[in-house]
Amino acid sequence: MDFGDTPAEAAFRAEAQSWLEANAPAKGSPEAFNEMFNPGINAGREEEMAGRARAWQARLAADGWACLDWPTEHGGRGASTMEAIIFEEEQSRYGVVMSIFMAALDMAAPTLMAWGTDEQKRRFLDPIRRGEMVFAQLFSEPNAGSDLAGLQTRAVRDGDEFVVNGQKVWNSYAHLADWGILLARTDSDVPKHQGLTYFFVEMDTEGLEPRPLRQITGGAEFNETFFDDVRVPAENVIGGVNNGWAVAQTTLNSERAAVGAQSSRVDVPALVELARRKDQDGDPAVRQSLAEAWIRSEVLRYLGMRVYTALSQGTEIGPEASITKILAGDHIRDTSQTAMELLGPEAMLNDDSWVWQMVGHFAHKIGGGTPEIQRNVIGERILGLPREPRADKGVPFRDLKM
Repeated sequence: MDFGDTPAEAAFRAEAQSWLEANAPAKGSPEAFNEMFNPGINAGREEEMAGRARAWQARLAADGWACLDWPTEHGGRGASTMEAIIFEEEQSRYGVVMSIFMAALDMAAPTLMAWGTDEQKRRFLDPIRRGEMVFAQLFSEPNAGSDLAGLQTRAVRDGDEFVVNGQKVWNSYAHLADWGILLARTDSDVPKHQGLTYFFVEMDTEGLEPRPLRQITGGAEFNETFFDDVRVPAENVIGGVNNGWAVAQTTLNSERAAVGAQSSRVDVPALVELARRKDQDGDPAVRQSLAEAWIRSEVLRYLGMRVYTALSQGTEIGPEASITKILAGDHIRDTSQTAMELLGPEAMLNDDSWVWQMVGHFAHKIGGGTPEIQRNVIGERILGLPREPRADKGVPFRDLKM
């Protein structure tokens, strides 16, 4: 298989390069906004970066570069898988980071396309494309992370609304988001997977409060989010009442693929440059580590192409996303560990990006589902191994000891 650009793809790359050169901020420029994940960023600076990200997404949309592989009826170009990948590759060379839109573009939008009504698609997809809606994922809870179906946040029907009470945690950018993707329990008289409902909820709704959590990296993009009699219109249910687990699988598979794609963008050339700066690029052991980092990044890039291909053909992302997710977490861990070995004692004394990438790699391994959960998915859904025994199977949720 030839993974080089075809003549048409080369022409598209040239077009993308020309537009980005004329419009995108350079890394390190005053207009850049690639500091969203930097450690210790203060709230004011974070708001400023978020504003720049919104403005950039709006510019992409206005000039026809946003959501390239979305169907044309939803505002995309209907572009090919490779064209979408090419644009992402070229955009990554600039002072741009789109992590604040991950939940909107890579979770909410694919879920809407698969499960939303025509009215919901009209209401949400175009504002998402234009950068007018930042989403946060409100799934995990203090006692329901890997066992997500054991969540206890409740949504009780009250006329045309649901009243929500409970707590969520690890909600990236919830303090900056306009909307949340909420999974809540609507029926406790059925087994835990059957009584969940999937909602979109406005983050400024009365009774909803996100609280940023300071992490080991110094950053605070994660939140814990509290619901105190939060009223959500019934029209914001996605995929039907008590069908939330099926809907959530679309979101989770898309999230795993997105986490893997982001992780594959670890700057391996920067690692090579670090080895040269430390005059260790001639060491055979170091050269082996550099080669392994490059190989991992290429494997992840090609796995990402498979995911993009599935999406472009209208096929829902399946359990193969779990493979990408596991490898991506290992890639960040191993590549940043190589950087730590190159930096030596200096790693404890400076604020190098490799340092906070190393201490933050746990988030990449856990976010989107732990490696243990991903291996279960691979074993059961790809390899066809027997499912693990479950004591709670068929037991109504209210009878479980949580």
